Amino acid sequence: MKLLTASLQAEWMKTKRSAAWWLVITGGLLIPVILLIGRFYNHELIPAENAAPIVWTKFYSRAWNYMGNLLLPMGVILVTSLVAQVEVRNNTWKQLHTAPLPYSIIFLSKLTVILSLLLLGFVLFNLATFGMITLPAVFYQDVFFPKAPFPFKGMLLGNAKFFLDMLPIVAFQFLLSLQFRNFLIPIGAGFGLYVASMIGMNWKYGYILPYIYSSYEFSGKSTIGATQFNFHWLPAIYCLLFTGISYIIYLTKADKT
Repeated sequence: MKLLTASLQAEWMKTKRSAAWWLVITGGLLIPVILLIGRFYNHELIPAENAAPIVWTKFYSRAWNYMGNLLLPMGVILVTSLVAQVEVRNNTWKQLHTAPLPYSIIFLSKLTVILSLLLLGFVLFNLATFGMITLPAVFYQDVFFPKAPFPFKGMLLGNAKFFLDMLPIVAFQFLLSLQFRNFLIPIGAGFGLYVASMIGMNWKYGYILPYIYSSYEFSGKSTIGATQFNFHWLPAIYCLLFTGISYIIYLTKADKT
């Protein structure tokens, strides 16, 4: 446990020298800030919007629609590649592997930091969306805070689904980033797979594409075909598969520099 804690601390320090933190903060705040500006621009609509019983679900759904369909997958691709390839850019893989740390600890630490950054992005996004809905009441006297109860359980479940949908992207980008020294290869492959997944969304077997699940959330689909198979099992399976393959390749790779 001490080795894992020390390794995690070291990985967190490395992220401060990368653009990962800026991507997480910008990505978490961008959509809510844009929507807030739009609300201020059309401020005459805010009283009726805040009085509506669906105010929370309306604006959270709108924010997640923009976030989940485009910004979130792209951000996950970039952040995963940036964190996984810190040593490649700084040419410090040899230095890391001479440290008294098992390879399994190094692997787990990097993956944990990536998932933690993803979780941080979710927290920032939800807080910013909450602010987007409530802040106009601070600036306008004729606007009141939403009276509808906050659907905490529904929001938590929705966030959990989106987090799960991102896990195959994290796992596969992590696999690519550990295997290729060229930073552009995992980035290009990730963007290409995402675009291909969007194109193949209406394909009969589109559900097998691992980068598609966040878009599936907005398609109204919860099951697949006549079997009524819940597609949320697929991102979990892909994540375990890609992570397992990545771990095996990392351990058995002769040249880890």
